[in-house]
Amino acid sequence: MTETTPVKEARLWSDNGWTARVIKNNDDDGWAVEMLKDGEPEPALVGPWTMGRDKKNPKPLDTAAFNTLVKTASEVIRRHEQQLHATLHKEVVVNVSGETWRVTLDIVADEYEPHALLAAHDSAGEEVAQVRVKADFKLNAARATAWVEDDFKKPG
Repeated sequence: MTETTPVKEARLWSDNGWTARVIKNNDDDGWAVEMLKDGEPEPALVGPWTMGRDKKNPKPLDTAAFNTLVKTASEVIRRHEQQLHATLHKEVVVNVSGETWRVTLDIVADEYEPHALLAAHDSAGEEVAQVRVKADFKLNAARATAWVEDDFKKPG
């Protein structure tokens, strides 16, 4: 990985893996700023940008604005990753015959063979069983309990 030289221009700043670019806002006569993380094809954040004193041109980027934009864009990415994880990972805890089981469902969003992995973990956190199920398998406490009670046989 090569280090790039920081760019600090009025409408383009690039540093620490991020690029801020002030662009014409297509929706009105104003300006917008896009934040692009190095290596990503799409901006992580696009938002309105302040007009300069002449009310025609955009306010120039500066260190404080760039740092704020990096922080905001990083938060957007973090929230997106959390949402994606929550969508692809489900977990329930059930008690069966006096034992506590943590049952997880991890969806594998494969383009050709989407599926999910259903797993059971004992009270020590050890994985005891894992089976492949359909990607649309609905995990809830009743289904997890039934699976544990059925000695972890692949659900139908």
